[in-house]
Amino acid sequence: MPVVAVVNRKGGSGKSTLATHLAAHCANRGIPVMLGDVDRQQSTQTWLRLRSTQTLPRQRAPITSWVVDARNVLRPPSGIRHVILDTPGGLKDSDLARVVMAADAIVMPLCDSVFDRDSAAQCHAELINLPRVASGRCKLAVVGMRVDARTKAGEVLRQWADDRGLPFLGVLRDTQ
Repeated sequence: MPVVAVVNRKGGSGKSTLATHLAAHCANRGIPVMLGDVDRQQSTQTWLRLRSTQTLPRQRAPITSWVVDARNVLRPPSGIRHVILDTPGGLKDSDLARVVMAADAIVMPLCDSVFDRDSAAQCHAELINLPRVASGRCKLAVVGMRVDARTKAGEVLRQWADDRGLPFLGVLRDTQ
């Protein structure tokens, strides 16, 4: 069962947005998914509550809620085929290592600002030194967040990822 953790040290980078998009993508494809929320803000839990009040004709599998303590990552119940973990900003050191130990992949959301790129670079530098990442057992990739289609921001973020040897999965556009 793949576990994907959405990680970036910077608050406001789009971690919860990306985690909910990934969970919805799985559910819409018929994959039972658990959305784990390690963040104190519990944004994904709010999203799930709001979502449960809407009629969702495309969803073919459930999204199970899971509030997780970053220090005590538990195993999900049977029947779940994918786990998406939304993590808090500022995650580092032993807390980051614990999340990586549970993850098969880390997806790093990245906005186009010097502050976001600098914070992501620091996070990436720590991640690549963790044994599961260094050995390739836990993969890393980047997704551009809130990209304005009228700008070159997507290319700037792609180049940032390329410069670090990170796969760039694409962008989520800024919408009105």
